[in-house]
Amino acid sequence: MNIGEAARDSGVSAKMIRYYESIGLLPRAERTDSGYRLYRNADVHTLRFIRRARDLGFSMEQISELLALWREPGRASADVKKLAQTHIDELETRAAQLMAMSRTLRHLAEHCHGDQRPECPILDDLAEGGGSNQQP
Repeated sequence: MNIGEAARDSGVSAKMIRYYESIGLLPRAERTDSGYRLYRNADVHTLRFIRRARDLGFSMEQISELLALWREPGRASADVKKLAQTHIDELETRAAQLMAMSRTLRHLAEHCHGDQRPECPILDDLAEGGGSNQQP
C-alpha cells in the first residue's frame, strides 16, 4: 500500500510516517521504481502501536524502547512494566505541577478586580517572578 493508504489505515499522518522512518521508529519503506513508498500490513500495525503509545504520552525514546521490547519474543514483562511505571510517575508529577499552576492562577484571578483599574495581581505576580502571591 502507498503512504496515503498506510496513513488512513493507521491513523497516522503521512508526514508523521515519514518522520518515524527518518528517526528509525519505522523501518524504511520499500520503494517502487518511480520512488513511491510501499508499506506492508506489519508497517501499519507498527504505526498503530506508535500512535497508541503517543496517545498515552510516551516520548519518542520510550516508544523506541517499547517497540524493541514488543519485537523481542524473549522480553521480560517486568521491563515493560518498569518503563510504564516510570512514565506513570512522570505523568503524575506533571499533573501535580499543572494543578499547582491552576491553583495559583485561580488565586490570582480571584484577586484581580477585572475592571477599569490598572492594578492587577496577575501582572504583578508575573513581574515579580511569582514570589509573593503564590499559594502553597
